[in-house]
Amino acid sequence: MPSAYRSPTARPMSFIWTRRIVLTLMAIFAALPVYVMISTSLKPLQDVTGTFQWIPAHLTLRPYVDIWHTVPLAHYFLNSTIVAGAATGLSVLIAIFAAYAVSRYHFRGKRVFTITVLSTQMFPGILFLLPLFLIFVNIGNATGIALYGSRAGLIITYLTFSLPFSIWMLAGYMESIPRGLDEAAMVDGCGPLGALFRVVIPAAIPGIVAVAVYAFMTAWSEVLFASVMTNDATRTLAVGLRGYSTQYDVYWNQVMAASLVVSVPVVAGFLLLQRYLVTGLTAGAVK
Repeated sequence: MPSAYRSPTARPMSFIWTRRIVLTLMAIFAALPVYVMISTSLKPLQDVTGTFQWIPAHLTLRPYVDIWHTVPLAHYFLNSTIVAGAATGLSVLIAIFAAYAVSRYHFRGKRVFTITVLSTQMFPGILFLLPLFLIFVNIGNATGIALYGSRAGLIITYLTFSLPFSIWMLAGYMESIPRGLDEAAMVDGCGPLGALFRVVIPAAIPGIVAVAVYAFMTAWSEVLFASVMTNDATRTLAVGLRGYSTQYDVYWNQVMAASLVVSVPVVAGFLLLQRYLVTGLTAGAVK
């Protein structure tokens, strides 16, 4: 029988097989640490501290029970939820109004503002650690408002990092929304705020979701500032996981179990909002 017809534009089989092999190796490379975490979290501590076994000899769910008692994980979970949720909400709210103004209005200093907002992302976070610490301590001494060691101080800290990028990203997305929609809304009797809430925001949902996911992940997994700006009452998950390491032992099975538990909100949110996230990150660049 004659060989099957192959289009001249079809990719060669060598390329297809090379791509398959590379993608398979990358998938194994990405899945291997996850498997180690899961298998370690299902082992008793004596099996973890011994020679590593790819297939656990003894399976137990005890580490998932003990993680809530070894350290106050539920309290750390509450702190992280409050801080990350508040930082995300404020970042999205402020970014919406700032991005709308940048994308729809021409004002003196607009270019300087946008360049300044974007340039803040060039500096490493550790550069701001000492200045923010001194500012919060001095504000507390002068006014009695306790920002250092409080959730409010941590929320303000995270806003300083997530807000500039959120404004820049959302402004780029709103630039892709036709201004004719605003004009049509104003013809129907809406003012600038009415056009924003009734027309622009519904059309910018993918961009807003992308900003929200970015702000939440920034606050949820941050370690440097949380380790300095918090105390025992306001400690977050990223810092609280250190409690499973004591002077005499490290509860590796509980560390892995707790790491999996605290990753669930981020992973679940990413999977649920993946469609909006991809659209929000790319639409402003191609429209």
